[in-house]
Amino acid sequence: MNGSRVNEVRIRTPEGVTFAFPLAGPVTRFLAWLIDGVIVTVVSVLLQYVVIFFALVSPDVAGAFFMVAYFILSMGYGIVFEWRWRGQTIGKKALRLRVMDEGGLALTGSQVLLRNLLRAIDSVPACYLVGGIAMLLSARAQRLGDFAAGTVVVRTRKSREPDFGGLFQDRYNSLRELPHLAARLRQQVPPDLAAAAVGALLRRNELEPAARVTLFGELAAAFRQLVPYPPEIITGMPDEAYVRNVVEIVHAGSGARAAGKAM
Repeated sequence: MNGSRVNEVRIRTPEGVTFAFPLAGPVTRFLAWLIDGVIVTVVSVLLQYVVIFFALVSPDVAGAFFMVAYFILSMGYGIVFEWRWRGQTIGKKALRLRVMDEGGLALTGSQVLLRNLLRAIDSVPACYLVGGIAMLLSARAQRLGDFAAGTVVVRTRKSREPDFGGLFQDRYNSLRELPHLAARLRQQVPPDLAAAAVGALLRRNELEPAARVTLFGELAAAFRQLVPYPPEIITGMPDEAYVRNVVEIVHAGSGARAAGKAM
């Protein structure tokens, strides 16, 4: 846990591209935990009304049911949301926080499971005292669950309008031929992955040819895994063109939403 405290985590790809993510501090993470705690408490109160029916049969059965249900709820809440929302719960989403692998790899189910199960240790004796001390002593503000799972919690920056410099101008995008898959791309592509793809496109001419091919191959594979397209649409499409087409769809979607909010 020793080491100089840093304000961001830097991830350098084998191709020489570096991405920086600002780390979330203990106070912000505690506030996100409070929001999630309120939600779990409200659901628990509603659950007690269900327990009343069991109490009519047997108070012991009702007590056992509530204990098991509360354990599943308190542990399952973080596991389900962080897995389905790619590292976010409702509290983290409200405060623009996200859990990510400390090496920049995709967050795995085992990491999500481990860091949430170890909340039982981080939260003792109360209000995440052990976890809070661990974050204060950690260079990357990691609690014990983060150390064990190899994860960090970062702040997601507000998206800014990038200057694509005519990157999409007068280019045919075959991915638009299937609007339902294009809409799914806008929903499924996480902001961090979209930002990485934008950075790669804007800096593509700075990369060595072999590194450029490798980087866009990895990005294209990540996008294909999120939303598979029919072979007849993408067969023969270079990885860089595929990434550019995905970014165009995601960027156009975010621009349309921003315009709608302004109206």
